Formats: sequence, C-alpha cells, structure tokens
Amino acid sequence: MPAQPHATLLPAGLTDLLPPEAQAEAAVVERMMAECAGHGYERVKPPLVEFEDNLLAGSGAATAGQTFRLMDPVSQGMMGVRADITLQIARIASSRLIKAPRPLRLAYAGDVLRVKGTQLRPERQVTQVGAELIGSLEPTADAEVVLLAARCLEAVGVERLSVDLNVPTLVPAVCQALGLPEDQAADLRAALDRKDAAAVAAVGGRAAELLGRLMAASGPAVRAVAALAALDLPAEAEPDRKRLTEVVRLVGEAAPDLMLTVDPVEHRGFEYQTGISFTLFGRGVRGELGRGGRYRVGGNGSGEPATGFSLYLDTVLRAVPEPASPKRLFVPHGTPAAEAALKRAEGWVTVAGLAPIAGTSMTGTSMTDVAAEARRLGCGFVLRAGVPETI
Repeated sequence: MPAQPHATLLPAGLTDLLPPEAQAEAAVVERMMAECAGHGYERVKPPLVEFEDNLLAGSGAATAGQTFRLMDPVSQGMMGVRADITLQIARIASSRLIKAPRPLRLAYAGDVLRVKGTQLRPERQVTQVGAELIGSLEPTADAEVVLLAARCLEAVGVERLSVDLNVPTLVPAVCQALGLPEDQAADLRAALDRKDAAAVAAVGGRAAELLGRLMAASGPAVRAVAALAALDLPAEAEPDRKRLTEVVRLVGEAAPDLMLTVDPVEHRGFEYQTGISFTLFGRGVRGELGRGGRYRVGGNGSGEPATGFSLYLDTVLRAVPEPASPKRLFVPHGTPAAEAALKRAEGWVTVAGLAPIAGTSMTGTSMTDVAAEARRLGCGFVLRAGVPETI
C-alpha cells in the first residue's frame, strides 16, 4: 500500500504564501489594478473553472496541454481549470459584452493552474494580472498596451525594466512568400527560436540569406528598426515591418527612458499571437515578468482584433523592493475600542491583547510584562494612555 503523504506536503509547483509575502502580493495586485483603472480599463472576474469545450475553443487550443480536466458532477460535462485568463476575457468580450462600445478595455487579476511548470518557472499555480484592449487594429492600441504593462510594473517599484518586442507573424509571412514547404518552415522557426545560425544557413538560397539577416537584426529597438528597414522583405511581410516601426516610434516618444529591444524572429510562447507581441524583463530577475501581444477574439483570422498583456506575480514579487514593515501597535486588553480605531485611522496596525496583563491567560501564558507580550506578537509599540510608545 503506498505511503500516505505527510500532512504538510504539497504537490510539486504549489506553495503556501505566508506572511508577509501574501500581503505583499495583494498590495501589488491592487496597485496594478488601480493603474489599469486609471487608464480606463474596467475590472472583470471570470470563473476559475469552465466547460472544457469553451475554455479550449479557438486560441484556447494552445493551452490544452497545460489544462487540468475534471468531471462536473452536476452537468456530467468535462470541465477545465484555466491555465490562462486572457482567453476567458476574449470569451466575455464576444458574448456578455458583445454590444459594449469598442474599443473595449478590460482588466483582471486571478490565479491560473498549469499541468506542469518550466525550468525558469517551476510554479504551477500563478497569479496573473493583466489587461486587454479589444476592437482596435491601430498601432496606437499596441503602444498603449505595451506602455500600460510597463507602467503597472513601474508603479509597484520594478526598476531597470526592459521590453522586448516581437513579431511572431513575420517569419511565417517570409517563408510563405518564398514558397518554402510547411515542414521546412517549421524547422526554420525552431532554428530561429534557438538562434541557430548554422541551421538557418544550411537551408541555402534567398531564404537563408534573408532569415539570417532578420535574426541579426535583433537588438536595441532603434538599431533593429534601421536594420529591418534595409532588408528587401517580400510584400507579404511589409505590414508587419511597418507596424513594428510605428509602435517603436510611439513607445519611444511616450517613454524615452524605457529600455526597448526588438527580436523579429522569436516565436516561442506566442503561439496564438497574430501580430506585435512583447515580453517584459527586470534586469537581474530570473524569468519574464509578463508577456503580451495581438490576437484575434475567437481564434481565427476573421475574429475581432485584440491586444493585451499578462503579468506573472511570482516573478514580479522577486523584482519589487521589500515592503516596509507595518507599524504594529499592541493594544492591551481592556483598551476602549474607539482608541484602537483612532490609531488604525492614523495608519497603525493594531494587535489586541486578549487577556489581562496581570495574571495568567487562559492558554497558560504569563501576562505579567506587556512589553514582552507586545514583542512576542511582533509589535514594536505599545498603546499607553492613548499614546503609542516604542518598546
């Protein structure tokens, strides 16, 4: 008979978030949501679990391998635990909010659960914060979303932020224009993701030359855009180049101090993106802080245009400064409730004594020293005669 797991053992990739990290995460979420609200993004809250057919329809098929399934005992239908919230927002936009004015701006925060983690992100349950702009194809919409993601991170104290812009549709457009077979195009995309110049060169001909120069165009945004402008791209790829150039200009003008780079051949992680996409990094922080980009609501070429981003709180919390310790004030047993309420209104965190200091508490703890009791409960101050005193 297999051994029973220890009561404190959790499945791989799942953790308890303890004080003060849990409070720090909640504060970061609310600050980001306030930033989104200030830019006109209204908050929505989709369910944690949906019917599998709805959750994995269209673009949701890209998350099928990361989705937990379970049987709904009420409907007897298969359900899935969301592995990404973006697709749920797309469902809401195309159903419950189908008649809402466009462009539609929505924001969200919630947990997602994935079947397995990655080497850089072993966590399987992650809190996502994000925003979606639905119903506009303008480059200004792409720029707005990139800038909002950066501002959300800067608002919670992330420093030395960088944004890497990608165009996951560019390489497929070039391959199609050059008439490359589908299997060869797939191998080339994989080689470009690995930055394997030798594998790209082995293809030979114009494809090798052009894709090699595309790969070499990666780097700081201004330099990369100039390198792309010098390439003789097929007409099919011109819309992608034009949009990227415009988005770089718009973002650069609005946030000249933001570190902006371009990788025109990156495809990994953008399987359902249909245009300008991006990844956010913090220097010295393991893993990406978030991702975003263009997609189609409904997951097909004729669906409603949309763009948005998701930020990953497990990584974000590693990038923000340590939160300041709250001012914890011990309020001895018997203190009038109005006095404690007044101190909370002034910004104090009050911790009430539950038994008289003189004598012994019901738990057997000696209560003869109020200062010792305050220190035991993590308080640096004691309320005496209505006045906080340092201990």
